[in-house]
Amino acid sequence: MSGTQRPAPAADRPSAAAEYRIEDLAHASGATVRTIRAYQDRGLLPTPERRGRANVYRETHLARLRQIADLLDRGYTLASIKELLDAWDAGRGLGGVLGLVAEVHGPWTDEQADRISLAELIDAFGGVPDDQAVAEAVELGVLEPVPGRDDEFLVPSPQELAVAVELHAAGVPLIAISGHLRELRGQVEQIASRFLEFTTEHVFARYLGHRPPTDSDAAEAAAMVRRLRPLAQQTVDAELARAMRTFATRHLHHHLGADTPLGTDDPPLAALPVELPAQTIRAVQRLVGAENVTAFITAAAEREVQARTLDHLAPTIAKVNIIDQNA
Repeated sequence: MSGTQRPAPAADRPSAAAEYRIEDLAHASGATVRTIRAYQDRGLLPTPERRGRANVYRETHLARLRQIADLLDRGYTLASIKELLDAWDAGRGLGGVLGLVAEVHGPWTDEQADRISLAELIDAFGGVPDDQAVAEAVELGVLEPVPGRDDEFLVPSPQELAVAVELHAAGVPLIAISGHLRELRGQVEQIASRFLEFTTEHVFARYLGHRPPTDSDAAEAAAMVRRLRPLAQQTVDAELARAMRTFATRHLHHHLGADTPLGTDDPPLAALPVELPAQTIRAVQRLVGAENVTAFITAAAEREVQARTLDHLAPTIAKVNIIDQNA
């Protein structure tokens, strides 16, 4: 926490009339003496009272140190903290800003975290232990170790883990899954960054155009965050569905072959020439490996054909069953 530790429990806090030497203030706040002096040099702490050769600190100094620690935990830099504290000292509150920070730091999904034991994890991925794959999952944040429990993990996104399980069951190696996630994460972070730039330019600039913002502006910005939060995921979901429908169809046509008809009344694929973008082919190769592309697409196509065939035959089967029952 940039030179600070977490504040002392409320039961250990001194009364409002308490006075501190710098060593006592460090003990009460959880900060180091060196950190307190650095904050003084930066103007983050009020000037202490001088008594003889010693500096005397009061409860206001302890409160300020706790405010700084809280803002550092929220991701603020010391420079931005100084701006906020200067504004507060000038008579402008921090309530709206801290409310905005809390809103931004809140959950951006309704998905609930879960836990999984090491035994359950091994069983989900074919029953073969793989310490390297677990280590990579921890590094990527797909799994988080539970303190004091070597055989249990926190799963921040059960959906993400479920996708990995399905891909592995389909024959995708774990190393390919983790590599794909690393690449995908970088691309998604670019999308998120672009969305934030877009909304900041067209929406939030009027609230955050001055530093620090007023309480009312910060409160309005926090309300806007609540309104816009689901839009990013909804937009990406819709565009991903559109792109997958487009490219999956082209990919299927490409790998089934130009002379293979789609159905009895369909024209041959030669009449529908489609070339996949090179970047799409490379992405699929990275996902399943170049040697597995054809098998993966073929299996997916066969599964879809079987499902549609069963759907088509379902009414006929139902009629036959009725006839058998009435016979």
